[in-house]
Amino acid sequence: MASMYAPLVLSLSCLLAPLVSADVTIYGLFGQTTADPGALRSGSAAAPSATAATTTSFVTVPGPPQYTELAAYNPIYMEPPAIPDPAPPLQFAIGVPTSAQLMNGLSIPQHGTFFGFSIEMSVANQLIGTNGTTLHPQFLNLMNIVAQKAGAVHIRVGGNTQETAFLVDTLPGGKMMEKDKEDASNPTSTPVLAFTPELLYMMANVSSLINAKWYLGIPFNDTSNFRFQIAEQGEAILGDNLLAFQAANEPDLYGPHGHRPLTYSQFDFFGEYALLTQAYQNDTSIPVKNNLIAPSVSGTWTPESIWDTGFVEAYTEYLAFLAVERYPTDNCAVIFPNPNNPPHDPLQELPQFLSHQAGINLVQPYVNSTMLAQTWNKPFLMFETNSASCGGFPGISDTFTSALWGLDYALQMANSNFTGALFHFGGQNVSYNPFTAAPTNQSSFHQWTVGPIFYSSLFVAEALGQTNTSQVKDMFPNNGNDQTPAYAIYENGNFARMALINYMTDPTGAHDYTATIYVGGSGFNEDNGAPASVKVKYLRAPSVSEKDNITWAGQTLGGRFQADGTWKGDEDIQTVQCDQTQNMCQITVPAPGAALVFFSDAAQAAVDPAAPQTFATSIVTKTANTVTVDPSVLATSNGQSGKNRISSGGTSQGGANGASGMTGFAPGVAALAGVLGGVAVFMRALH
Repeated sequence: MASMYAPLVLSLSCLLAPLVSADVTIYGLFGQTTADPGALRSGSAAAPSATAATTTSFVTVPGPPQYTELAAYNPIYMEPPAIPDPAPPLQFAIGVPTSAQLMNGLSIPQHGTFFGFSIEMSVANQLIGTNGTTLHPQFLNLMNIVAQKAGAVHIRVGGNTQETAFLVDTLPGGKMMEKDKEDASNPTSTPVLAFTPELLYMMANVSSLINAKWYLGIPFNDTSNFRFQIAEQGEAILGDNLLAFQAANEPDLYGPHGHRPLTYSQFDFFGEYALLTQAYQNDTSIPVKNNLIAPSVSGTWTPESIWDTGFVEAYTEYLAFLAVERYPTDNCAVIFPNPNNPPHDPLQELPQFLSHQAGINLVQPYVNSTMLAQTWNKPFLMFETNSASCGGFPGISDTFTSALWGLDYALQMANSNFTGALFHFGGQNVSYNPFTAAPTNQSSFHQWTVGPIFYSSLFVAEALGQTNTSQVKDMFPNNGNDQTPAYAIYENGNFARMALINYMTDPTGAHDYTATIYVGGSGFNEDNGAPASVKVKYLRAPSVSEKDNITWAGQTLGGRFQADGTWKGDEDIQTVQCDQTQNMCQITVPAPGAALVFFSDAAQAAVDPAAPQTFATSIVTKTANTVTVDPSVLATSNGQSGKNRISSGGTSQGGANGASGMTGFAPGVAALAGVLGGVAVFMRALH
């Protein structure tokens, strides 16, 4: 293995391939289920995919150039559901105590990093960077927005492709990864993936620029050779930025997908995990032994069926996290026709996502497990999720519907004592991506596309804050009406924020609702009640079917092909006066939309953070504004051993080795490392 040092360039370039990805990565064309043309906005029809199982009605809407063959940019629009008849009351009260001690049913303390991201390993080069020395600045900007609101951002690189992946020293042409599709044999045509340590250095370099922490996947397809190289190298290269390793991804699908015999059972999995932990313990190149994630079942097996084998008791010393994976539905039949799984009609699916009950239904099967996880002192993760497996539904997953659904679902998980949730990314042939890189042949004149669900992550990050003390309570206001949910959030034991959602669409404003929030006072016998005023941030769009015109506190990241990861427009944080004599604040929530209300002094002070750090997207791979660093100095700046972590140079903001106090860099480099506007940062790369 030859090592070299090369500049880390923030690059606009992206290497994309037409993929479809979901809870598993699916390779092929995108299709869509049947839809009633009468419920679609009139427009010119586009030809349906040849792989669709049934005739499809497509219509185009004003927007970017036609990319109907790529689901990420599809032009499908569906009319929002009608206002319920009768409509829910538009004036209602919510009473909350100021002290958490008086609020029953609060969640465990939650972290601002709760809403994270899952990247299929095979598409990491499309989203994160071309290699260890060329990172996509759009990715850095978008992830850094989350990190600065949440304190950090948690990212998983793995998924179905981790199962057959293997690490090699080098690949032809200096490539970071190579996909062997000819040897793919499972139903989703997942390729065998070869990758080099460059992938890990790329992730480490991201963490040198923003506060990103990582989960990685260990192959589990060969129990006689677990191929722990990714764990060995991951520990050495990522160091403290490594969170844990997932061993086994969706083992309950091993039989149906042909990875194991159809008779493969929970007890078979228990036995194979014994082999894994024995090999893990015996690998002297892995310094940390208690950082595994399991069982990551997808819903075919219940988690209880795993717990009943004695799994946690047997492997507790190795387990850092317990995890499950779950999608509320699927859009698989259009790609893999199956008489046992007929296509889902998106017109019938749309209202299911515009309902508070949707998140409750998803979380309910895991409430027992989140309780057990507390008794076992283990965090409990939703390790992979999104709107629908096999790429989501065009017209649902890529609209404001998913933004409202995503934040409600995430807060419902937090309310139910999950400790984190990772929303999945795929390639350009999926509809549910939090964001999507521009097609390779368009990257010189088109920017990226931010999916509506990315705004959910920003809302949740600010709702939970950075103190790691936030406790969440589903308030079931308005007599538990499904269209008007609300969550109270306590921080450091005191009422701090409230999240309010309006699932209805009415551009006239006639179905905006007003929630009167009573703080302390009547019924709670507290002296301190409502503040004199509160600050409010709104998540808005003209309709639940909107794809582009979405704003958070008045700002947008741009529509399709318009996003570079920086905010556009002026921030609009509204101040609402409260009535302290009645201990109440009245908050209006648009139809559709969501409001995040900041009540406590500390919460209000946190509304206006410092200006976010951004990375310029004007540099492609030019040599202007670059600087070379002595390799002997750089050797300690990154990639230090996980077991010998010392105070070496680094650029992680907010850390002891941040740019303001870096050591080990040549004169002048410490300043350059933190400079914005396109100055490249140079880190170690291994080829």
